[in-house]
Amino acid sequence: MSRNLLRRNLTERAPQTTRPRRAAAVALGLFLVFAGTSHLSFAREEFQAQVPDWVPLNEDTVVLLSGIAEIGLGAALTVLPSRRVPVGLAAAAFFIAIFPGNISQYVTGTDAFGLDSDQARLIRLFFQPLLVLWALWSTGSWQALRAAFRTRSTTR
Repeated sequence: MSRNLLRRNLTERAPQTTRPRRAAAVALGLFLVFAGTSHLSFAREEFQAQVPDWVPLNEDTVVLLSGIAEIGLGAALTVLPSRRVPVGLAAAAFFIAIFPGNISQYVTGTDAFGLDSDQARLIRLFFQPLLVLWALWSTGSWQALRAAFRTRSTTR
């Protein structure tokens, strides 16, 4: 399936936006804008502590780029409801992409954000999948993906 066809299928098969979904998307967007702003300002050093040693970029560069990405995703979730499916997919992909940083923080025992015990760092790991699900559900991306791939399998 071509990229444009998949994009059109996802947009056409997006479920109707309900008030709870829209409110959840806006809440996630505001959370991301806040988190991104904190990357660029008051929590910058805390975020640097989460960048795994194996990342081939400067820790501060990673924190700044991820902060900019979070602000962009958050703003898009908040003000672009017509693009909710691709933005939801991008937000879910972002949460997956940064998960190794959380794993690294647990494995290396790095203290940051008040996570100063292995138990606290482990518990935090279970919240990342919830963010992925939040992004997919609130934007209708999960349902749109399922419908697009269901259509794709029946047209073969």
